[in-house]
Amino acid sequence: MPPKKKGKGNIKKDKSKKSTTEKDDGLTEKYRRSALDVAVLKEHLALRTSITRQATAVRDDLKSQIRDLEQVLSQERSDMKDITTDLNRQYKSMETDLQTKVNRLEVSVDLLETQLAECQVKLKWEREQREKIEAEKDAIISDLQSKLDSMERECEKILHGCLDSLLSHLTETRLQWEEQSTVIHQDVKDTLRDFGINPLYI
Repeated sequence: MPPKKKGKGNIKKDKSKKSTTEKDDGLTEKYRRSALDVAVLKEHLALRTSITRQATAVRDDLKSQIRDLEQVLSQERSDMKDITTDLNRQYKSMETDLQTKVNRLEVSVDLLETQLAECQVKLKWEREQREKIEAEKDAIISDLQSKLDSMERECEKILHGCLDSLLSHLTETRLQWEEQSTVIHQDVKDTLRDFGINPLYI
């Protein structure tokens, strides 16, 4: 009797080892597939990250262009101010000269009045040109700012889309693992029952 019991034990051990080996092979294949899925996800995320970086670089370049345009506009405003100040100074100088020489330069009155009118026209033209340039610069800055805002929104959409896709894939993978784990667990229970072993007592 004792030798027969020993033989049955050996058979059980052999079957148990075989079942464990098959189980390990199955888990290894599932792990390999999961590792492949993770690698694909990493490549996908790296691509999205590259796109986001490119968009950020474009956004930074637009910001730099806006700063340059603001500097140019500031310089042009300063130049216009200097021109206006100089014209005003010339105008006042001419007016002062006219006041002091009016009695002796009556012959030149018409000419000086013409020059004065020309200066006023020039001053008006310069003022109109300055306002036109300022309006154009403001329109360009507004357009660039609008494009920058639009690109920022697109970057946010891309980033959210990447995160949503990653979370969805991870959820699907987790559910698959849970289903597979349940199947394996049930297979082990069935195998134990086949050998007359109650899984609840293990």
